[in-house]
Amino acid sequence: MDTNEIRDHITIEDEHGHTKDYAVEALFDMDQHSYALLTSNEETILMRVEDEEDGQYLVGITDPAERDSILDAYEIAVDANPAD
Repeated sequence: MDTNEIRDHITIEDEHGHTKDYAVEALFDMDQHSYALLTSNEETILMRVEDEEDGQYLVGITDPAERDSILDAYEIAVDANPAD
């Protein structure tokens, strides 16, 4: 994999008004929901993509069991279909 690959970047604002920049590592659908896997220099986070009339929004996943099951399924899918 080319580590110099250009990725989409987004800025997320938390509930305290602090912003942080992330690279979009992956967008995928699972169990009738869409998810975004985002990375920064310090962390990797998983967020649900919610569709509203005025656009799409990212929503944090607060349930650790839900987050872990989604990430486990994502890893299995990636391992089964590696990128060239």
